[in-house]
Amino acid sequence: MINIVLYEPEIPQNTGNIMRTCVATGSVLHLIEPLGFLLNDKTIKRCGVNYIDKLKYYVYPSYEDFLSKNKGTFYYFTRYGKKPHTSFDYSNKDENIYLIFGKESTGIPKEILKDNLNNCMRIPMTKDVRALNLSNCVAIVTYEVLRQQDYRDLLKTEPHKGENYLED
Repeated sequence: MINIVLYEPEIPQNTGNIMRTCVATGSVLHLIEPLGFLLNDKTIKRCGVNYIDKLKYYVYPSYEDFLSKNKGTFYYFTRYGKKPHTSFDYSNKDENIYLIFGKESTGIPKEILKDNLNNCMRIPMTKDVRALNLSNCVAIVTYEVLRQQDYRDLLKTEPHKGENYLED
């Protein structure tokens, strides 16, 4: 199972995009408070999440509460990571994988990262950019996990217009 964890997300539009990615990939979303926005129907609709009824998500009052309720392999994304996200083996489909992303302004606290150095990573990029948009990072890494798992049970053809739409 792929789990996307947002540590104190601040921007509702990013979280909305990530919610859509979670529905599209069958991932579970975990939100660690405080959130930088109200998590209500109005905010979610404004972020364009039309699939919220299909989203499986949990909200935790703290990082410690999140840890106490979840078991698996935890991966931490930080611009200070020294390993690329592609250097890890995510191929075990039976493993609970937690991809943990920090808040947009400051990331994951150093105290958390220092305790998990072996599982800290970054998405490679040029020196001209400090970081990518949070929702883009989540999508990039989630699809790397899915690629290694041969996209599990995801559809590989378009279900609405038909498999042969381009040929017809």
